Amino acid sequence: MAVSPSPQLELADPPAARPARRASGFSALLLRLHFYTGILIAPFLVVAAVTGLLYTVTPQLDQMLYGDKLTVTAGDATIPLADQIATARAAHPAGTLTAVQPGSGTDSTRVVFSLPELGEKQHTVYVDPHTGTALGQLTTWYGSTPVTTWLDDLHRNLHLGEAGRHYSELAASWLWVLALGGLILWWRRRRSLRGVLTPDLAAKKGVRRTRGWHAATGVWISVGLLVLSATGLTWSRYAGGNFTTALDSLDAHAPALDVAAAPAVSGAHHGGSAAAALADPAQADTVLRVARDNGLTGAVELTVPETATAPWTVAGIDTVWPVGLDRIAVDPASATVVARNDFADWPVLAQLSKLGVQAHMGVLFGVVNQVLLAALAVGLLCVILWGYRMWWQRRPTRADRRRAVTGAPPARGGWLGLPAWAIAVGVPVVFAVGWAMPLLGVTLVAFLLVDAVVGGVRGSRTS
Repeated sequence: MAVSPSPQLELADPPAARPARRASGFSALLLRLHFYTGILIAPFLVVAAVTGLLYTVTPQLDQMLYGDKLTVTAGDATIPLADQIATARAAHPAGTLTAVQPGSGTDSTRVVFSLPELGEKQHTVYVDPHTGTALGQLTTWYGSTPVTTWLDDLHRNLHLGEAGRHYSELAASWLWVLALGGLILWWRRRRSLRGVLTPDLAAKKGVRRTRGWHAATGVWISVGLLVLSATGLTWSRYAGGNFTTALDSLDAHAPALDVAAAPAVSGAHHGGSAAAALADPAQADTVLRVARDNGLTGAVELTVPETATAPWTVAGIDTVWPVGLDRIAVDPASATVVARNDFADWPVLAQLSKLGVQAHMGVLFGVVNQVLLAALAVGLLCVILWGYRMWWQRRPTRADRRRAVTGAPPARGGWLGLPAWAIAVGVPVVFAVGWAMPLLGVTLVAFLLVDAVVGGVRGSRTS
C-alpha cells in the first residue's frame, strides 16, 4: 500500500514592513527642528518654567515675610504726608529722599532714599499713614522687596549677571518656534479641531498615548506660551535691544513726561545756590492734593525733584487692570499741573508692551493672572516631560524597532529637498529672524549646517 506523502505545511510570508512615508522637505525640516530643539532647548525651558513658577507666588511671599511693614490696620484719619516723610527721615537720617508712595486703607506709606553705595537699589522706610509710626526698613529694587528681587534675578539671569541673561533669551527665542511647530505637526496628524484639542484616548500605552497628551496639552497652553515668549523677548539683552530700536524707528515708545519744558517752579530763585537747593518735602501734601484733583485717584508715586526749581512728578503705579499709569508734573507753589502724560495717549505698541510685561509678571489681572501663569508653567513642564518620555519610548532598542513602531525618520539634510522658491524665500527670512533674535538665528543656522553636513556624510557612506 503506497503511502502518500504528507502535505507540506506552507508558512505564510511575514507581513511586509510598513512602508515609510516620505516626508516632504517642509515636513522633514519641521520634524527635525521640533525634535532637536525640543531635546536641546527643553532644559533651558525647564529652568525658566520652574523659576517663573516660583515668581508667581511673590505677592504671597511678600505678605508672609514683610506683612508687618507692607500692611497696616485701616483707620479713619490719615497723618499729613509731610509728617510721614519726617518720621521716615528720623528713622533713616542718611541718603537722599527720592520718592514717596502714599499709603491708604491697609497699605503703608513707602518713603524711598537713595545712597551711592546701593547702586540701583534703595532703602525704603515703611510708615503707618494712620498713626505716623515707622514700621521698618527694607533694601528694595524699584519697589520690589528683597525676596521678589532675588526671585526676579533668578528667573532673569540665574544670579549670573549679564552672562546669565543668555539662558532666558535663548528659551524665549525658541519657545514660540516650538509652540507653532508643534501645532502644525499635530494638526497635520489629526486634521480636526476635536482631534487637535483632545489626546488619543483610544491609544494603548506607548508612544501614541504619550504623544497625544504631549500635543493636546501643548495646544491648550500654546497661546499663553506665545505671549510669554513675545513679552519675555521685549526686555531680553539682544532681541530686546532690537525691539527698542524698532520702537525708536516707529516713534512708538511711551512718551516721556516733558518736565524740562515745564516752566520753573513759581517762587524759586534762579542762581547757583538757590538752584542747587533741594526740594522741600513739606510740599508733598500739596502735590498729592493736586494729583488727586486731576484724576490720579489710585496708587501713585511722588518723585522728589533734585532741585527746588524743578516740578514734582506724580505717576500712577496701579498695574492691575484697568491700569492707572497717567503721569503729571506739578508746581507745588502755584498748585498747578505744568505737564501731563496719559496712558491713553501712548502709542498702541507702547501700551501693548507695557500691558504684556505686567501680564508676564503676573500682576495685570491680580490673583487670576498668578493662577494662569502657574498653570502655564506646570503645563509646560508636563509637555517637556512627555516629550522626553516619547524620546525614550522611541529609542531603537532593537534593530527593527524604529521602523516597526514609528516608521523611518526624515533623513538628515532633508530640508535641502525644499523647492527652489522656498529656499529663496526662506534664506532672507532666516536672516531677518536672526537679526531680530540673534540667539535664535545663530543656533538655527548652526542646526541647519550641522544637519546638512551630517546628512551628506552619512549619505555618501551609504552610497
